[in-house]
Amino acid sequence: MTVPIVVAPAGTPAQTAGTVTAHTLINCLIREVSSPERQVVVANEHLLVRLPRRGVLLRVPLRRVSLIGAHRFSGPVERQDGAVWSALEWDQLAALVRDELTLRTGVDNEEFLGQVAASHGTVRAVLEARGDLAAPSCAYVASEQSLVYGHRFHPAPKARDGDPQDWLAYGPETGSRFPLRCLAVRADLVRAEGDHSALDRLHPAAPGFRVLPAHPWQFRMLSANAALRAALARGDVVDLGPGGPPVAPTSSVRTVYEPDSDVFLKFSLNVRLTNCVRKNAFYELSGSVALNRILRPIFAGLATRYSGCALLAEPGYRTLGLGNGRGDREVVEGFGVIVREGVRKHLLSGVTPLLAAAVADEYPNSPAHISHLLARADTDPLAWWDDYLQLLLPPVLAAYFEHGVVLEPHLQNVLIGVRSDGRPAQVLFRDLEGTKLVPDHHRTALAGLDEEVRGPLSHSAERGWDRVVYCLLVNHVAELLGALADVSPGLEPALWGLVRDHLGCFARTAGDPPRLRALLSGVPLPAKANLLLRWARKADRYATYVPLPSPLAADFPRGAAL
Repeated sequence: MTVPIVVAPAGTPAQTAGTVTAHTLINCLIREVSSPERQVVVANEHLLVRLPRRGVLLRVPLRRVSLIGAHRFSGPVERQDGAVWSALEWDQLAALVRDELTLRTGVDNEEFLGQVAASHGTVRAVLEARGDLAAPSCAYVASEQSLVYGHRFHPAPKARDGDPQDWLAYGPETGSRFPLRCLAVRADLVRAEGDHSALDRLHPAAPGFRVLPAHPWQFRMLSANAALRAALARGDVVDLGPGGPPVAPTSSVRTVYEPDSDVFLKFSLNVRLTNCVRKNAFYELSGSVALNRILRPIFAGLATRYSGCALLAEPGYRTLGLGNGRGDREVVEGFGVIVREGVRKHLLSGVTPLLAAAVADEYPNSPAHISHLLARADTDPLAWWDDYLQLLLPPVLAAYFEHGVVLEPHLQNVLIGVRSDGRPAQVLFRDLEGTKLVPDHHRTALAGLDEEVRGPLSHSAERGWDRVVYCLLVNHVAELLGALADVSPGLEPALWGLVRDHLGCFARTAGDPPRLRALLSGVPLPAKANLLLRWARKADRYATYVPLPSPLAADFPRGAAL
């Protein structure tokens, strides 16, 4: 079988960035506003989208129709003016979306156009910088650094504070490597929990001091902090400068990978990336260690039942505390670094880890893409998908139903281990920030934690289920399934049929839980409302969900366009 490779929109970096930005805005508009309001129709190989309050009709040519509305587009967004269709630039479309949302909600958002523009600017800068990108030496790191265009259902997926010159050296998309900024901190000023000894191997420190690595971008932003400057002047903190082995930023930007010691370090960054300022709040520092302690025996049991399943542990953190009230919180959170174990201890022989988001990307930017994996050994897409679902679905569902653990298995939190022939062999889960506990299963463990830590670690069973279904089925399964359907047009109904088969198999072994029974009956799938969340200017923890038509019911009309 010859496997076709999908290519990104042609044009200059500015043109490509504009096309992708427009398609992403249309994706969000359809999912969160237009489809729920029944203002979308497929006609003459185009998707027509009406903005009813603005009185505007838009269209965009279709490359492929999706069963859940995650369509693929192939050209510019156009606006109808009488009998004429005129192409819209990305910023003109963004302005129309802003007008429609203002009329819909009764509230304007003057930040919106700037955030969309920032995302477009990031994509353009990355495309320009990647023109000189050297061939990747590590398939895993290349997959982490391949996400040029970002989340297809976020209005500003690559929004990033600051001028590109401030962050290009630290952005994963440009293949960057850089040394950390190392501080030596007087031992009695170190705040830490758990096992953080991996940090000591990064750089030597004088007796009585401990090394504290800092992200150089973050160090620059915090260098004006008065308490830090005073500690540096006293010699309580010593700036050792750039040092230690170079690290590679991963897809989250603030988490870096040091391959020699096989360790991840999750730093704070006082920078707005996509939705939020990405700092390690105090409750997240302490909460990661508490969660790690609770999850270790649970995942040991899951790994025994489900071969190849593993969770990358976060055994400890380290930071600096200067003990001066409110100013100290900025230092504690700003310099907090969470240690995450690497991948090598979990990998089977001959298996290479790849970021799931790179495998599922709409446009391939690394050899990790599913089209390349299938082409390695002429692999049948349905067989690949069958193997992968068996690896991915059961541990996530068992964690929820049996252990009250709400994992966040979206595409950037999962690594797919593949063999030399491109077939999936393992699934590794990571990042405890989004992992939550259902209180009914963990009352004793939660009761032993401070309230500031306990609250953010828990989800109700209902809220947790929505999060699991969204991350697992909408963000992850549907997007990877879509990439497979791009490679094999017409295969989407069969791919969804396999999803149903695997969910049904798990349900039978788990006593047919009502929530899973409803899912298999075709109740709507919850999709995170990123556009409306950004419009409301709220943090991720306040996200709501919009219902998507589900292709999981047994009597679902296979092949019908929604």
